[in-house]
Amino acid sequence: MAAPLVEVSKGSEKDPRPMPKLVASCRTTVMDGMEVKNITSDRVMDARSGVVEFLLINHPLDCPVCDQAGECHLQDLSYEHGKAGTRYEFQRRTFKKHDLGDKIQLHMTRCILCYRCVFTADQLTGKREHGVLDRGDHAEIATYIEKNLSNEFIGNVIDVCPVGALTDKTFRFKNRVWFLKPMDAHRDCPTCSGKVTLWNRGDEVFRVTARKDQWGEVEDWICNTCRFDKKQTSDWVIEGPRLIDRHSVISQGHYAGKVGTHKPTETFEAVHAGRQPKLLMDIHSVSEVNKPEITLSKLDRPAHSTDFTSNKD
Repeated sequence: MAAPLVEVSKGSEKDPRPMPKLVASCRTTVMDGMEVKNITSDRVMDARSGVVEFLLINHPLDCPVCDQAGECHLQDLSYEHGKAGTRYEFQRRTFKKHDLGDKIQLHMTRCILCYRCVFTADQLTGKREHGVLDRGDHAEIATYIEKNLSNEFIGNVIDVCPVGALTDKTFRFKNRVWFLKPMDAHRDCPTCSGKVTLWNRGDEVFRVTARKDQWGEVEDWICNTCRFDKKQTSDWVIEGPRLIDRHSVISQGHYAGKVGTHKPTETFEAVHAGRQPKLLMDIHSVSEVNKPEITLSKLDRPAHSTDFTSNKD
């Protein structure tokens, strides 16, 4: 990616000559007296802008409908270094959507070929079940002979994907991450560590993901049972709200401390000796959007147009 490129304006105290080219900060040995320019260098900013423009050549601008919106690294980079328009005049490459099993869907059109999912699957599985096929602008992430990814830990490829190429089919089109509250939780799981992040809205658990550190890297791999099957709050021991970077859009609904970990006392019931309040207005009959008999978080599939009421007569 573009972020590690920096300019070394002074090599060291013994050899103060600057390095002639930009270098990757993660692969450069630190020396005594070395001076490094990051965002203060015009060369660095121009190089990062060029790399982001290259990544966006074939990447579709479908952020409004992408489930990765709000936590997409490419979205952040394009906001910081991207341009308003594109100089690319040719037809963009497109691919059909593929189901990599019953829980994961691959949008190859969004893929930037970072290979993170391939490396992760290679570490977690006993054999290579998917990889990069073809070469050049025809290269794509795919399974061999349309095989499914059925390993118990294969759901972790969703977490390592920096864009919206690999998505959780049990969460698709159900909610936005900035409307959800990330909570640290754990359970006694015989397969994995059981340490996860729950994405709640009220009492509903819309998705379960592995915990990530401040750099966005997965701390502990979690099994498919924890990720896809345990969607009840009662299945977990809630530890508290997840620490979110204040620059993230997800932090707008974040609360520190114990706020949100316990349901507040219902004032009406306390004042009226436990009597339930009467329903004054049915939001479903007024909005005519959601079907009241369907709970989106309980669906084990992507939300579909048939789950919502049509506005047509």
